[in-house]
Amino acid sequence: MSKILVIGAGGVSSVAVHKMAQLIAAGNATFGEIVLASRTLSKCEAIAESVKQRTGVAITTAQIDADDVPAMTALIEQKKPDLVVNLALPYQDLPIMDACLATGTDYLDTANYEPRDEAKFEYKWQWDYHDRFKEAGIMALLGSGFDPGVTSVFTCWLKKHHFDRIDTLDILDCNGGDHGQHFATNFNPEINIREVTANSRHWENGQWVEGPPLTQKQEFDFEAVGPKNMYLMYHEEIESLKTHLPEIQRIRFWMTFGDAYLTHLAVLQNVGMTRIDPVMYEGREIIPLQFLKAVLPEPASLGETTKGNTNIGVIATGVKDGVEKTLYVKNICSHEAAYEETGNQGVSYTTGVPAMIGAAMKLSGQWQGKGVFNMEEFDPDPFMEMLNQHGLPWTVEELEAPLAF
Repeated sequence: MSKILVIGAGGVSSVAVHKMAQLIAAGNATFGEIVLASRTLSKCEAIAESVKQRTGVAITTAQIDADDVPAMTALIEQKKPDLVVNLALPYQDLPIMDACLATGTDYLDTANYEPRDEAKFEYKWQWDYHDRFKEAGIMALLGSGFDPGVTSVFTCWLKKHHFDRIDTLDILDCNGGDHGQHFATNFNPEINIREVTANSRHWENGQWVEGPPLTQKQEFDFEAVGPKNMYLMYHEEIESLKTHLPEIQRIRFWMTFGDAYLTHLAVLQNVGMTRIDPVMYEGREIIPLQFLKAVLPEPASLGETTKGNTNIGVIATGVKDGVEKTLYVKNICSHEAAYEETGNQGVSYTTGVPAMIGAAMKLSGQWQGKGVFNMEEFDPDPFMEMLNQHGLPWTVEELEAPLAF
């Protein structure tokens, strides 16, 4: 049995730890001891209490500043985990990777690094760690969430079983849940708003195509949700997929937003509340977006009131035995069911479950390597099997034609 050190105590972390504990309670030998650490110890203790009540499994908690590499290193040396699962903020990816290097410990995360002072996220910073992780004889698995994460696994599963070649790929992320708030984000508000307000980028014919944010819109009828407007955005799995599956000529990412959300967001942008540069307020510097985060509802608090479904999947058009076809693989997740099982809403659930599965892939030896890796570099089959077993069942269907847009 393996010891896991989970960093972060938000909704995603809560789901991942609950799912790990379920396996322990069922006698699965993949997971053993769980240590949960975060800057706010009380959040860790609340998750530990919920896990104990729901599964009967006791987990250990600790307090840590994940930005502090010496402190992280000391914690890893003290706890001696087999794997560090980073479910903190993307700002903290590199410090935690540094601590893993210093201690010779395997690493996993769900989102790629981005600096605090620039709304930019890309894999370059983490890919630059590959040689050092390889020389240390350890593995880093990047992006083991849903998107990125499951969407890449979906794509590789399609390529392995249904296509000789994939030509176009569209990733569709729909949250059809209603949390009853005038304005709230379903994951960390600071990260969410930085992502949504960035320029759109997609990969086409060997180059990036960039445009203004939230300007390209299409309507799509999502199963278990209904017709929704979705918007072309940049998302990190485009970068890794175009790198590891260079045959794909066009890769796009779409996410749904309601009109009320976009109206609120436009107003906040217009009055400067989404700025990430410091401004002076009563003699001290503050970051407007960080202040906005402090006054918005905590995403982890939305579970009880959120109703409806998420629908996330990929649509691939390609060729098999000389015949072109289009296939759609997706998962539909109920917010209510996610809350009943783990006390968290569906957006946290769809990221936390793949974090647990990615950890299981590494700890069981089904995914192995020395260096830094993305999800699409491994066999998709055991991951896809665990999705069906642990709350994120998927379906595949053939569409009559490629997307018309």
